[in-house]
Amino acid sequence: MSVLVTGGAGYIGGATVDALLARGERVVVLDDLSTGHLGAVASGAEFERADVGDAEKLRRLIPQHDVRLVIHFAALTSTTESVRHPGRYFQTNAVKTLTLLEAMREAEVKSMVFSSTAAVYGDPQSVPIDERHPTGPINPYGCSKLMAEQMIEAYGKAHGIRCVTLRYFNAAGGSPVRGEDHRPETHLIPLALRAALTPGFEIKTYGVDYPTPDGTCVRDYIHIEDLAAAHLLAMDYLKGRDRGEGATLNLGIGRGYSVREVVETAREVTGHAIPTIEVDRRPGDPAQLVASSDLARERLGWEPKYPHLRDIIASAWEWHSAHPKGYGD
Repeated sequence: MSVLVTGGAGYIGGATVDALLARGERVVVLDDLSTGHLGAVASGAEFERADVGDAEKLRRLIPQHDVRLVIHFAALTSTTESVRHPGRYFQTNAVKTLTLLEAMREAEVKSMVFSSTAAVYGDPQSVPIDERHPTGPINPYGCSKLMAEQMIEAYGKAHGIRCVTLRYFNAAGGSPVRGEDHRPETHLIPLALRAALTPGFEIKTYGVDYPTPDGTCVRDYIHIEDLAAAHLLAMDYLKGRDRGEGATLNLGIGRGYSVREVVETAREVTGHAIPTIEVDRRPGDPAQLVASSDLARERLGWEPKYPHLRDIIASAWEWHSAHPKGYGD
């Protein structure tokens, strides 16, 4: 029996594959490497280079490897890009999830852990956000992930596919062997660290007039190893008896940090001046996203090991300092 990890060559997927292998699981990674990196896939995993929307590939691969559980990461994740190219996001994040669900149904695979996002909440009505908060995404990225959640729920009711949906807030941090390498990079922490490593590079502060204490966006940052741990706990939850129909759970540390706070912490960690420039807001950016993760603690017994921003940035700095060109592929 094995675990299929779609998008396992990505940032969070790679860290989760490491954790699965460390626990002795058999792992098959499916990734087309459009945004992931072969260097992010641990050598102990089986690797299949393919698109998660390739129905024929999935029909062959799932029984071939005796897949019994799917962890579904494969997705596009940039809110800004989704506003410019919504079709790509609905096709990749929603339609291809449907293809995966159909392959699971045909192969009678009944368990899934789904990588979702806080973007499904849109502009929060209250902070911190818990799972009872209404969904109302304000960008195509969030819409496409909510559509995927709804598809998974429908397949659960119709076909018995049980799923733990994990709504991440902002993934961050690194390990000695795993780090953040998006191309192009749009996330604040790796951009700040690149500015520390690259003379003349400056990062943009998108909007300084939000209704927040310092006028910049506020986000809840969570370490990738804490996210990986949550996926393993979600697997155990699905294996347990009398677990009902699955669960939808937020993952964050419950503390928000503004753009200015993140940059200042990065300056302290790196010892470098990190130049910034103020520009207009980006479309589709909520002012605040801060999680209540009480339900994940209750249902999964999950507890983040990296609850402080400084430690998260320090772990990312360690990886970026050792890998200034990322994975180099």
